[in-house]
Amino acid sequence: MTSNAKANPADIMPLVNVMARLRDPDTGCPWDIRQDFASIAPYTIEEAYEVADAIERNDMPALKDELGDLLLQVAFHSRMAEQAGQFTIQDVIDGVTEKMIRRHPHIFGDGISREHGHAQWESIKAAERAERDTDGSALAGVAKALPALLRAEKIQKRAARTGFDWPDTRGVIAKIEEDLQEVHDAASPEDHHEEIGDLLFAVVNLARHLKVDAETALRSANAKFEARFRIMEDIAGEKFNALSLDEKEQLWQRAKHRLLQQRPVS
Repeated sequence: MTSNAKANPADIMPLVNVMARLRDPDTGCPWDIRQDFASIAPYTIEEAYEVADAIERNDMPALKDELGDLLLQVAFHSRMAEQAGQFTIQDVIDGVTEKMIRRHPHIFGDGISREHGHAQWESIKAAERAERDTDGSALAGVAKALPALLRAEKIQKRAARTGFDWPDTRGVIAKIEEDLQEVHDAASPEDHHEEIGDLLFAVVNLARHLKVDAETALRSANAKFEARFRIMEDIAGEKFNALSLDEKEQLWQRAKHRLLQQRPVS
C-alpha cells in the first residue's frame, strides 16, 4: 500500500448517497423504488458471476467495473434494509470486519500458528453456526440458493467431516458407473430426472476427491465447446446447418486440432 493510499482511504459514501437518492420515495427513480430484496437478488447473483468471468478472462479493467457493480448490489440491499429499519451499510461493514478479525485469531490475536489457521477458521465457523442455528444437522446452513454444483460440493464436504465419505476415488468412480447404468435403465422421464441428478452428484463427488472445482471445470468445458463450435461454423459458413452429422463431426475434429495447435508451448 502506498503512502497516498493510506492518506486517502476508500470512501464508499458517494455510492451510498447515490443509492439513497435513487431510493428516495418522493424524488427517486421509479424502478429503484419499486425493487425489494427478492427482486434484486437475481442481479446480485448475476454480478457475482460477471466478476468470476472477468477473473477467468484475466480482464482487469472489466474486473474493476464488475466489482463496482457488485458493490452497488451491497449498497442497494443495505439501503433497502435501512429504510425498513433493519440495518445500515455501516452495520454491514462493521459486521464483516469483526467477523474476519474473530475468525483469524492466528493473525489478530494469540491463536495458533498461521500454518494451522484454516483449521481454526473452520472450527470457529462451525461454532458460530451451532450458536446461530436451531437445526443441529451437519448440513445446516448450506444455502439453498447456491448453484447446484457448488451446493452439492458443500453438502459433500459437510458430510465428509462426520466421516461419511469414500476413502478414495475408487468408490466414487464405482458409484458413477453404477449411476450411469441406472440412467441407461431408467424407463420414464421421472426416472431419468432422478438418475441424472444422482449421476451429476456423484461426478461432483469425484471432482471434490480430486481437488477439482466442479463449477470451474464445467465453465472451462463450456468455453472449450463454444470455441470449437464457433470454429466449425466459421469453416463451414452459411452451409453449416445443412451438413450431415458425419460432416459436422469431421469439422469438430478439425476445430479441435486447430485449437490444440494454438496452445502455448510450455
